[in-house]
Amino acid sequence: METTITRGASVRSAPPIRSAAGGRIAEVHLYLHDLPVKDGPYRIASGDVWALTTTLVKLVAEDGTVGWGETCPVGPTYAEAHAKGALAALTQMAPGLIGAETLPVPLHARMDALLHGHNYAKAAVDIAAHDLWGKRLGVSVSDLLGGALTDRVASYYSIGVAEPDEAARIAAETAREGYPRLQVKLGGRPVEQDIEALRKVWEVIRGTGMRLAADGNRGWTTRDVLRVTRECPDIPFVLEQPCQTIEDLVKIRGLCHHALYLDENAISLDVAITAAGTGLADGFGMKVGRIGGLHPMRGFRDLCAARNLPHTCDDSWGGDIVAAACVHIAATVDPVRMEGAWLAAPYIEGNYDQENGIVIRGGHIARPTGPGLGITPDEAMFGSPVLSM
Repeated sequence: METTITRGASVRSAPPIRSAAGGRIAEVHLYLHDLPVKDGPYRIASGDVWALTTTLVKLVAEDGTVGWGETCPVGPTYAEAHAKGALAALTQMAPGLIGAETLPVPLHARMDALLHGHNYAKAAVDIAAHDLWGKRLGVSVSDLLGGALTDRVASYYSIGVAEPDEAARIAAETAREGYPRLQVKLGGRPVEQDIEALRKVWEVIRGTGMRLAADGNRGWTTRDVLRVTRECPDIPFVLEQPCQTIEDLVKIRGLCHHALYLDENAISLDVAITAAGTGLADGFGMKVGRIGGLHPMRGFRDLCAARNLPHTCDDSWGGDIVAAACVHIAATVDPVRMEGAWLAAPYIEGNYDQENGIVIRGGHIARPTGPGLGITPDEAMFGSPVLSM
């Protein structure tokens, strides 16, 4: 159902409109699009994923330039985000975005004045604004973010929670495909099975040069984490977000034999600063959507550079739009610290842009080089907007 909201809705607390190179927003359109999981489900500790609804944002500037953004939470239990929440948050902000400047500092000030929190929804607007801004200036998003250090971005493959032998089979396949890093989803079952899966995966990738991450997705108790790290001292994996809370991670930090990465707990730039400054984290699994878009992600990237901390440039799920955003920011990270850009592309069918869609080849992704995000989605795929103004 299409919902139309009258333009010009006033927001008393919004900052004043500014005019600059980014252009002002004249139209906002929101779309919903289903992304079934290929050969599903995709299994993580918090549940099985069969299909997801992604929310797309189309911004149109006063001169007609168009920018696209996207946000796609992995269901309602993975993080404090869900598809209906994204639509509700974007609907709440949309009237106040009309007339707003698309340059990142004033845009984020405007969004924060319109709605507290909800970074995952704001990220879609941020991505669309970067796309629009890049197209107006005729440069790529990675140029806007400071400049690319590589045109071939490393990716990594994520094995869902699987039986040990199946996990080992998939690990062997991904090693042959050329992925430089492998993530194994664990948790939500007896820890003995997780340890067996780690051992069998390591047996098949040892000597390939692949890096390994054991991702508990908050599904382990501190007891289970300590057992995993104590029984596998010979396997050089990183422990990625093994427990539910930061307090749990603080308790086990000095007892672990493996590097500790924050993922789901890294909900903001503020948390990342604290984790880096206190030595809690040896690295991060960071998602563009979680932190609020490419503008705060740029600050996070520079923080990690200052502390020499490796990290990913991911998002939780989604199609070509959010994938292109992840690749652009990842291209600006020193490859020595780049743990990879994880994309949902291997788990979903097709592309929004049949010619320039984002694909993984040989475990790596070619940086889009066109203006903005470098892709032009086929708008007809998304049907009618659910909100336009």
